[in-house]
This record gives sequence, C-alpha cells and structure tokens, in this order.
Amino acid sequence: MNIIDLNCDLGESYGLFKIGNDKEILKHISSANIACGYHAGDHNVMMETVKLAKKYHVRIGAHPGFPDLAGFGRREMNINPTEIYNLILYQIGALAAIAQAQGVTLVHVKPHGALYNMASNSRSIAVAIAQAVADYDSRLILVGLSGSELIQAGKEKGLLTASEVFADRTYQPDGTLTSRSEQNSMIHDVKFAAERLIRMVKEGKVTATDGTDIDICADTICVHGDEPDALDFSKELKKALLKENIGIRKCW
Repeated sequence: MNIIDLNCDLGESYGLFKIGNDKEILKHISSANIACGYHAGDHNVMMETVKLAKKYHVRIGAHPGFPDLAGFGRREMNINPTEIYNLILYQIGALAAIAQAQGVTLVHVKPHGALYNMASNSRSIAVAIAQAVADYDSRLILVGLSGSELIQAGKEKGLLTASEVFADRTYQPDGTLTSRSEQNSMIHDVKFAAERLIRMVKEGKVTATDGTDIDICADTICVHGDEPDALDFSKELKKALLKENIGIRKCW
C-alpha cells in the first residue's frame, strides 16, 4: 500500500480578515503549514490554528514567507540570503513558542509563495533557508518542490526532506510550477486533479503544460487553504486516493 502525506497551508487569516475554512479542512489532512505572521496570520490566528491542529491530531509545520501582508507573500522581494536566514529563524521561533505552550512540537518547515518559488531555483536562497532550519532544529523536515534546489540544499545540510507535489497547480516542462499570472496555473476540476495526483504517486510522472511527461517525487501533497474550493478538494482527493489504495497518514 502506498502512503502519502496530505498537507494544507492554513492559519492565513489576519485580524478581522478571514481566509479559508481551517477547522473543516483539518479534518481531512495529515499536516498543516501554519502562517507565521509575515505573509499572513497573526499571534491570535497562530494560537487558534495550533489548537485546532492539536485537536484533530494533525502535524504542525511552520510556513514562513516574505514580509508582505498586502501581497500575501506572493510577490518576489530582493532580499539577500543573510536576511532570508534571519526572517526564517524569526518566524519558526514565533510558531514554535505557541506550539510549545500548547504541548505540541513543530515537525516541518515549508516556505510560502514567492519565497518557496525562488528557493526552488536559487541556490543561495535555498541554502539560507536550509541553514536556518538546521540551525534551529536539525530534526525538522524541510518541505520543498520536488526536484528543487531547496530539497538539494536540505539534504546537503543533513536535514530530512519531503518532496512536495501540487494537486491544484500545473507544471512547466522544467518541473517548476506555472506562474499564477498565467491563466492555466490553477486546476479547479477535482476529478482531473485526482487523476494527475494518483499518477504522480504511483508512477512518479506528471504531464507538463506542453504535453510532455516529467519525473516527479511525491512525499507530500499540497492543497492551498486560501482557495475557495480547498475543502472540497481535500475531501475528494482523500476519497480518490483511498479508493486507489493510497493511504493518507503521518508518513514522515
């Protein structure tokens, strides 16, 4: 039986602004990437999300991003590797303190948005992130795009890594995600998404936007919690995976 982790980016509300349906999504996933206050989230949202994850026995990970609330962390920023190292440490520490107060521990770190994408291609950014994670706690798992510089940097720093695939995103021929500025970047047909996902898990293949097949390693699957159909995606993907004898549990 194949086993896969199903993760979701959560805790992305801020003050009075509500994003996503965290409570319901947490019933269908195995790992939560919780925003740490820079691209989204705040101290109250972080605490509430950690409490909910604990209640539903979902593993907790830090989801650090660029300091860009207005752009939801999806705009590239020209920040040098030293500052990236510092901002990663800062955000992991913030969430770790809340987790400790609730009697739970962080399991993984997954960068958000533009920082995630830049770390997939930039050696210096990937190394800065991996070094920050290793220096904070070398037992943490570093989550990154399958086949990316971030995964390679994590391995070189002696970290356990988890190669991530996306159920709701399309891929370019080089294995990167299609830019959100492109109309075909997102997949909204859950049946189509499930078919692609099952192939990624069972065959290690995905079809890129140009029709070519590319190799892919799937340790964990991401569903974006800020998308309107995130809850339906989580439910249907879980159902489809189980039907194919692919178990969803804490496999790291």
